[in-house]
Amino acid sequence: MVRVPTQPTDDELELIRQSGVALRVGRLSLSAGTGSYRVKASMARVARALGIERHEAHVTLTEITTTSHRGSSFRTEVTEVRTIGINADRLSELENLAQNVERDRERTGRSVTVEAVTAELDRIAAKAPLYPAVVNALWAAIACAAFAFLNNGGPVEMTGVFVGAWLGQLVRRLLLHRGYNQFGVTMLAASVACLAYLGLVQSLHSLGATDAHHEAGYVSAVLFLIPGFPLVTGGLDLAKLDFSAGVARLTYAVVILTSAALAVWGVSIAVGLSPDPPAPMTFTPAVLLVLRLLASFLGVLGFALMFNSPWRMAVGAASVGMLANTARLMLVGAGTAPQAAAAAAALVVGLLAAVVAPRLRVPRITISVPAVVIMVPGVVAYRAVFHLSNGDTTEALAYGVQATLVVAALSIGLAVARMLTDREWAFEK
Repeated sequence: MVRVPTQPTDDELELIRQSGVALRVGRLSLSAGTGSYRVKASMARVARALGIERHEAHVTLTEITTTSHRGSSFRTEVTEVRTIGINADRLSELENLAQNVERDRERTGRSVTVEAVTAELDRIAAKAPLYPAVVNALWAAIACAAFAFLNNGGPVEMTGVFVGAWLGQLVRRLLLHRGYNQFGVTMLAASVACLAYLGLVQSLHSLGATDAHHEAGYVSAVLFLIPGFPLVTGGLDLAKLDFSAGVARLTYAVVILTSAALAVWGVSIAVGLSPDPPAPMTFTPAVLLVLRLLASFLGVLGFALMFNSPWRMAVGAASVGMLANTARLMLVGAGTAPQAAAAAAALVVGLLAAVVAPRLRVPRITISVPAVVIMVPGVVAYRAVFHLSNGDTTEALAYGVQATLVVAALSIGLAVARMLTDREWAFEK
C-alpha cells in the first residue's frame, strides 16, 4: 500500500510563512551583533504581531533554532549566521519594526500581514552602510587617537596611532566585506596598524621630532580590533542565564583578541619593542579634566560611528560615555581598584542609557555598549598576551587577571543597571 503524503492546510501554510518571517528578524538581529536576549525578544514580538500564539527560540553566537505554535500546529526551523559584525543602525531599525508591528496589532486588534513585515525587512536588509570604508576607518582612527591620549600618549603617539588605526581599519573593512576569514583579517589588520604607526613615528623622529621613540603607543593603534561588543553582550547573556550564547560570545571575543595580540607580539619581536606602560602626563587637574572629557567624548563617538551608528545615536552614546569614563579615571587616580571603578562607571552608563535611549528612540544597547567599550582594558589584555608569548607567566597572569576583572565588572555594572530599570531583567518568568 502506497502512502500518499498529506498536504498542509491553508492554516499550516500560513504558519510556515509567519514562522519564516519571525526567524528572518532574528537572523538580521543576530548578524547585527546584538545579544541573545534581544534577538529572542525581537522575534517574539514580531511573532505575536503576526498571530503566532507561542514562539520559542534557542540562540547562540551563529545559530538560531525556533519553534512557532498555533493551535495544534507547530513549525521548527534552524538558521545559521556566518557573518559576525556590528551594525547599530540595523539594530535600531529592527527594534523600531518590532515596536511598530506590536503597536499596530494592539491598535487594530488584527494580526499584521506577512507581506507588510517582509517588505520592511527587505528594506532594512538592503540598506547600505551609513559610511563608506574610508570614512568608517576615519572614525576608528579618531577613537584610537583619543585612546592613545587616555593611555598617556603625547602628540607624536596620537598622530602615529591615527594613521595606523586608519590604515588597519580600512584593510579590515575591505577584506571582511569580501568574505575573508575573520581571524586572519584581524591579524593582518593589526600588523598593518602597528607597522604604519612605527613607520610614521620613526619618520617624525628623523625629521627632528623630540622624544619620538614611543614604544608603548603602537598598542593603541590596534584598539579598534578590541571585541568590545561581544565581550559586553556575552556578559549580559550570562546575566540572563543564557550560557550557550554567553560562553560562545566570550570565546569568540577571546579568540579575536588573541589573534590581534599575537600579531602585535610578532611585530614587537621583529622590531625589538615592548609594550611597557608610559609615564603619566603632567597637566594641572583642571586641564587634565577637560582633556579627559574631550578624549572620552571623541573616543566613544568614534567607536559608535565605526559601529554604523547614526549621528544622533552616536552623540548620545558619546555624551554618556564622556561622563562615565572621566569619572572612572578620576576614581582610579584617587586609588580605587580598577574593577570597582569600572563597575561603578558601567552602572552609571546603564542608568543614563535608560533615560537617554527612549528619548532618542533607539535601543538601549546602542547607547550603553559603545559608551562602555572605551573602558575595556585593551592595552592591558594585549600586554598579557605579549608577556605570555615571551614566557613571562608572572607578568602575563597579572595583566590577564586585571583585564578579566575589569571586563567582568563592566558587565556586572550594566546588568545591575538593567535590573534596576527593566522588570524583565529584574524578575525571571
